[in-house]
Amino acid sequence: MHRMRRLVILLAAAAGWAAAQPALTTIQDILYRADGTRFSGTVNIRWNSFLSGGGSSIATSNVTLQIVNGVLRVRLVPTTTASPGAQYGVTYNSQGQAQFTESWAVPPNTLSMRVRDVRLTLGSVVGPAAVVSPIQIGDVVGLTNALNVRPTVGVGFAIGRTALINTAGQLDGAAGNLGDCVRVDGSSGACGGGAGGVVPSFVDGEIPGGAVNGANTSFTLINPPSPVSSLILYRNGLYQRQGVDYLATGSAITFFTASLPQIGDLLTASYRYANPNNPLGSLTTPQVICSNTGTSTGALSSTQLGSCTIPAGLLGAGDRLEVQFQLAHTGSATSFAGEIRMGATPILTRTATSADTTLAGRLGIGVYAGGQMWDAHSWGNALAHSTAAGSAGENTSASLTFSFRGQIGASGADTVALRNFTVVRYPAQSNP
Repeated sequence: MHRMRRLVILLAAAAGWAAAQPALTTIQDILYRADGTRFSGTVNIRWNSFLSGGGSSIATSNVTLQIVNGVLRVRLVPTTTASPGAQYGVTYNSQGQAQFTESWAVPPNTLSMRVRDVRLTLGSVVGPAAVVSPIQIGDVVGLTNALNVRPTVGVGFAIGRTALINTAGQLDGAAGNLGDCVRVDGSSGACGGGAGGVVPSFVDGEIPGGAVNGANTSFTLINPPSPVSSLILYRNGLYQRQGVDYLATGSAITFFTASLPQIGDLLTASYRYANPNNPLGSLTTPQVICSNTGTSTGALSSTQLGSCTIPAGLLGAGDRLEVQFQLAHTGSATSFAGEIRMGATPILTRTATSADTTLAGRLGIGVYAGGQMWDAHSWGNALAHSTAAGSAGENTSASLTFSFRGQIGASGADTVALRNFTVVRYPAQSNP
């Protein structure tokens, strides 16, 4: 009796398992190529998980079938009665390449069906209507935080304006005229001095006024170039040199006889000039050529501790250089000395006592045509302030090196170090 009851239970379970298996539809067909020959290759059928019409759960998977001499036969779970959107993606492959892809919607059928019976047209979906319900923001993981940190539009937001972040973290549009410049703090004003910057005005491709007849030497520009060295003048595309081909004074250009423009010549000029609304706009700014630390020495002879080389051609008449330095003395057993050379010219040489821990100095060098004038100031923490002045004849058309040197007065453990040096160029500048 016990064995009979157990057999009944197993038969009932087997009946339940059999009932849970989904019905299948057979797709059987002969596939051809466009040239009439039979298709040979493989077909890959893939599907996402869905619930069959009979309630069976179909897991996401795929199957690849071999097609020999065009014969295709496969049994699949119907999708037209399944959960919304259920369908099969089919890719045909031949000779290692994907030939084409299509979608199938398989209805329940006890008879074999052909490919044309299950093939879907582009964009069509066969099956029960999709269930549509609204998705709440909280249903999407991370969306609430992403929206909270996203900038929102402020009351000052405007299309076609520079975007600014206001004090509430919102996006506003910059206020002001469309031609204004915007500062980092969001305020705006006229470009140039009015917008917080010193900005020159530029002219490109201006044709100087004056008769081009082979006899006239005088031409005029709309604005006086500032500085005058910013003027770039071309005659028929050939660069004309100031002082060689012409002389520029204010807005006037006077050609020399050898470079006189002839009939048919074209003159063009580009230059900077002072903006009437920003009179400081064309002023040049100082240039830091070198600023650095140096090495140390305990040598008894003059030793280079640092240097600064000014490139050839950078210096011109009217330029000015400013040099600053600090030497540090370690120890108190002996004196030490510092020296600054401009090229081959010693400008400053100063000996400090053993009690001095610092030797500092400042030099000024003015450049003129054919030479330089210099002045020097030096002092220490115990050493008195001293001044000197002189002249030099260094060739500024070649590179020029400033050498910062030091030495110790007697043998021992004392050292002298170059803590810092700076060389600044102030370019020549005409009054705008």
